[in-house]
Amino acid sequence: MNYLKISIYALLFAVVLAGCKHHEEARRPISRASGTFMKKSADRNKKLVASEEDVIKKIIKSNPKVKYYATKKGYWFSYDEKSTTETATPHKGDIAYFNLEIKDIEGKVIYSEADLGPQTYYVDKQDIMMGLRDGIKYMKKNETVTFLFPSHMAYGYHGDNKKIGPNQSLICTVTLRNFVPDPQSAAAATPTTATSQTTKPAAVKPAVTKPAAQTKKDTLNP
Repeated sequence: MNYLKISIYALLFAVVLAGCKHHEEARRPISRASGTFMKKSADRNKKLVASEEDVIKKIIKSNPKVKYYATKKGYWFSYDEKSTTETATPHKGDIAYFNLEIKDIEGKVIYSEADLGPQTYYVDKQDIMMGLRDGIKYMKKNETVTFLFPSHMAYGYHGDNKKIGPNQSLICTVTLRNFVPDPQSAAAATPTTATSQTTKPAAVKPAVTKPAAQTKKDTLNP
């Protein structure tokens, strides 16, 4: 009888041990698969970026009369209208007013200026296309600039869920009509200045040297 119990316990222990080993071994391929997937994904992204940049470089090469400027962010731009008098550019805390036209990389209009209407952008405080967020800060008032954006500087892998598809490079033409300081930022700074001024003690004549009636008369008619 004891021999039977020992056999049963030994069998149960073997089953539990085998189950633990099976569970541990089943988890390892997930980690390896995850690492492999990430590497493949990174490789695909590199190839996609390289492919899009090749297309853009061909466009630039096919227009030798147009001067294109490369940026550190990985996009290019050229001037349609360049200001020779303005020197200031938008920076954080400004409100930029501009017109925008968006084309696909082959030059077909996706959104015209009329479609989009006048644009208002709170510089570095509003979520807009990454390329425009950076590119507008290169511009001066009344300039028109054409940007060549690879998809990672445009709407990325998800598009805009309307007319712009996934991983789509774009040509964006921007006219910066004006930019001004954000009045709310200016208003927020004003109380600090006023407070610092009001903390200075004011010169007040001792009230005890004058009768009460005379003090009232002087207050109304200094």
